[in-house]
Amino acid sequence: MTAELRGVHPNPSKPCFVAPAGAVDAHCHVFGPASRFPYAADRKYTPDDAPKEKLFALRDYLGFERNVIVQASCHGKDNSALVDALRAAGDKARGVAFVGPEVTVDELKEMDQAGVRGVRFNFLKRLVDATPKENFFKIVDKVVPLGWHIVVYFEAPELEGLTPFLKSLPTTLVIDHMGRPDVGKGVGHPDFQRILALLDENPNMWIKVSCPERLTIAGPPYDDAVPFARTLVERFPDRVLWGTDWPHPNMETHIPDDGQLVDVIPRIAPTPALQKALLVDNPMRLYWAD
Repeated sequence: MTAELRGVHPNPSKPCFVAPAGAVDAHCHVFGPASRFPYAADRKYTPDDAPKEKLFALRDYLGFERNVIVQASCHGKDNSALVDALRAAGDKARGVAFVGPEVTVDELKEMDQAGVRGVRFNFLKRLVDATPKENFFKIVDKVVPLGWHIVVYFEAPELEGLTPFLKSLPTTLVIDHMGRPDVGKGVGHPDFQRILALLDENPNMWIKVSCPERLTIAGPPYDDAVPFARTLVERFPDRVLWGTDWPHPNMETHIPDDGQLVDVIPRIAPTPALQKALLVDNPMRLYWAD
């Protein structure tokens, strides 16, 4: 990771696309500030601070009304920065936490009161150490009674081995970042077709059509990632979510312009009905139904 790629875009463009009223950025993060919320000692990367004030300012600038803030691996199992941001945002934000099997029900209830509605299971070896499956089940047993869902982060080639575990989870499951397919292989490749089949066969599973900037080979404006996201939006219109992934940790090629990312939306959700489902109806149903 070069120093130039650590940090956020200094001057994101104003998107041409105007999001529908009530739109939700359903995948973003807060980092630090480290002086108040130190990063985890066993983290695999150290980001620049990206505090809640900058996130909320970007939300308003891009024309969105709400955020779903996802705990990032650099903060480990200390969800303090996440909870602080949720309390500051009030009803304008919900959260997804990262916890271990030792988490207590009382701790989960406190996070629930702050606005957390899910937990994230991360299977990317470059970001987290391997976790025994029995540890995940211990967490599931504690969060399902709260009505929480589970977000899973993996890369497409890992899906075949993970499928039995994913199918065993007794709650709503959300797949991060389109399952990270290799866009160079095309939508017809078995890796992506396996993701489609999994969603076809399991109506409790949702997927985020986020992160073209991570999947692209061609670079902005992400033409090579668009067919994957559009396929998912049109095939599963009531089970897709979209998010900026701000502040884009671990980028190795470029610092994404969040305004440009917003302008990808009408290319993957070409009708007002699909846009409203993607940006308003679906995230509100999953995160604000209580």
